[in-house]
Amino acid sequence: MNNAQPDYIQILARADEVIRWVPDPEPQPLADIPANPLRVGVDLGTAYLVLVVLDQFMQPLAGEYQFAEVVRDGLVVDYLGAIDLLTEMKKRVEARLGVELTHAASGYPPGVPQVEVRAMSNVVEAVGLRCTNMIDEPSAANSVLNLTDGAIVDVGGGTTGIAILQDGKVLYTADEATGGTHFSLVIAGAQDITFEAAEQMKVIPEEQNRLFTIVRPVMEKVGDIVSRHVAISQVDVKELTLVGGTTAFPGMASVVEEYTGIPTAVPDRPVFVTPVGIAMNDMPADE
Repeated sequence: MNNAQPDYIQILARADEVIRWVPDPEPQPLADIPANPLRVGVDLGTAYLVLVVLDQFMQPLAGEYQFAEVVRDGLVVDYLGAIDLLTEMKKRVEARLGVELTHAASGYPPGVPQVEVRAMSNVVEAVGLRCTNMIDEPSAANSVLNLTDGAIVDVGGGTTGIAILQDGKVLYTADEATGGTHFSLVIAGAQDITFEAAEQMKVIPEEQNRLFTIVRPVMEKVGDIVSRHVAISQVDVKELTLVGGTTAFPGMASVVEEYTGIPTAVPDRPVFVTPVGIAMNDMPADE
C-alpha cells in the first residue's frame, strides 16, 4: 500500500486516545489552552455522530462520538435530534479545551442529493459553527491516508461509499445503501433479538467469530458494490482500503478481497479515518 503520509498510523492512534465515547466518564480539561487555528470536523453518520478537533499541526486534540440514529442512508431524518446531540457534544468539548469552537467542516456520502448536503451543513450551522466546507466522505478519508492510487471504500452505518483515485486525483465516486445497520438487521433476524441488542452484540469480540457466517452476505454485498463501480469507472484499481467502523469486523477485508479479486486492507482504528479527514478539510479564516 502506498503510504505517502507515513504518520497516519500515529494520527489514528492519537485519535483513539483523545476522542471520547460519550457514555464513558468525561476526561479532565486540557492543562494548556491550544493555539489557533483549530480545525473541527463533524461527521453525521448513520450510526455515530462524531465531533473531532485537530490542533494547528493536524494532530487530534479532543473530540467525542456517540451512537445516534439521526441520519439514514445519507439523509437527515431527525434534524432536531441531531442539533440537540451536537450542541451538547460541542459544549463538553469546549469545556475540555477551554476555548469556543466557531467553525467546522462536515461530510456526506457521495451521490446524495444537494438538498441533503445542505441539510447536513444546516445542522452544523444550527449549533453555532460556521460550516466552512462540505466534503464527500471517501475523499475526506484520503486526507488522512494520502493514497495516490487505488480505491477508498467507506463502509458506514447505512451506506458504502467509494472513491477511486489515480495519480492522487479522485476520478470517480459513488455510494449505495449497505453498511453496519444491515449487519445488525441480519443478526437481529437470525438470533431473534431486537435491533438494539444486535447493535451491541456485533461489537463484542467474543461474539464476532460466531456471527461471521451471519454477516458474511452483507460483506459480500459490499464487495459487489465495489466490483460494479470499479467496472463502471473503467479504472485499473490495484488495491482497496476499507474505512469506517463497520470494516473493523474481523474478516471484512478478506471477504471483500475474495469477492473483488483486488488486494484489500483495513487501517487500524478505521472508525476515526473519515471524521479526522473531515476535520483536516475545515478551512477557518485566519484567527
